Amino acid sequence: MERRAIGATALTVGAVGLGCMPMSWAYSASEQRGDRSSRTVHAALDAGTTLLDTADMYGPFTNELLLGRVLAQRRDDAFVSTKCGLLVGDQHIVANGRPGYVRRACDASLRRLRTEVIDLYQLHRADPEVPVEETWGAMAELVAAGKVRALGLCAVDARASRRTGTDRYGATIALLERMQQVFPVSAVQAELSVWAPEATERLLPWCAARGVGLLAAMPLGSGYLTGTLTPGQGFEPDDVRARHPRFTAEMMASNQPVVAGLRRVAGRHGATPAQVALAWVLARGPQVVPVPGAKRERWAVENSAAAGLELSAADLAEIAALPPAWESWH
Repeated sequence: MERRAIGATALTVGAVGLGCMPMSWAYSASEQRGDRSSRTVHAALDAGTTLLDTADMYGPFTNELLLGRVLAQRRDDAFVSTKCGLLVGDQHIVANGRPGYVRRACDASLRRLRTEVIDLYQLHRADPEVPVEETWGAMAELVAAGKVRALGLCAVDARASRRTGTDRYGATIALLERMQQVFPVSAVQAELSVWAPEATERLLPWCAARGVGLLAAMPLGSGYLTGTLTPGQGFEPDDVRARHPRFTAEMMASNQPVVAGLRRVAGRHGATPAQVALAWVLARGPQVVPVPGAKRERWAVENSAAAGLELSAADLAEIAALPPAWESWH
């Protein structure tokens, strides 16, 4: 199984991670079952996946509790990544970067995850009311205390810059530069996929030049790039895709050529569109680790197997020639 480094450290993970958020938050509540989710995590670990990515806000808290039940049995098999910095209310989400909160949040995550150390602790969002140096300094103290092994940042979504035409990830890079002055950034998590490649423009080169790992969030386009979603099928009311501009019936239909292109490449390799989409992300560089979400065992195993799919130069050129994805604000 291929291994990939997380930052300029001795920390390594399997080539494909597992995003655990869909198991208990944001996607199709009717499919969120604790027993099945636990089996999915076990299946991913059995298939060679090691990085398990979660956050205290997922649920909130239930996602970490779910992983904790698995880690109680298999801590040595897993690379545990969780996040702090966002608080979930009834109708809103707010950032909290106060040092005291960061320390309490870490201790609470350790208890829920049933572990003595978090491998990668990520700042979910910077608090606009607190200098990031203060937040990052408190997180660095957690490393010194042996509660955390490495630190990372979740990059600001590029959607706002698409609407305004401003520099994509420019604000995130400026933030990272400030954080690096306090303590090394080991990883940055940002959306990266065939239909959302913006992170390759400036953010990925910034990471590559500094030995910083990039965790590719939503590498399967929230399920769209698997080819299993039908335009106009609808989503459950609590599913984030029900309100996302990419998932209107019109936009899903408009973006079918992207999925068709992945299917063509997959057919030549005896693979699935999802595996081709993940192999494309892996081909972005040795420091890139895709973190697809999965709720079922077979999907977790299928995703892990993408690490063994090597796309040719012709495959990559064909994917590069696919039409860019459309969204409702275009």
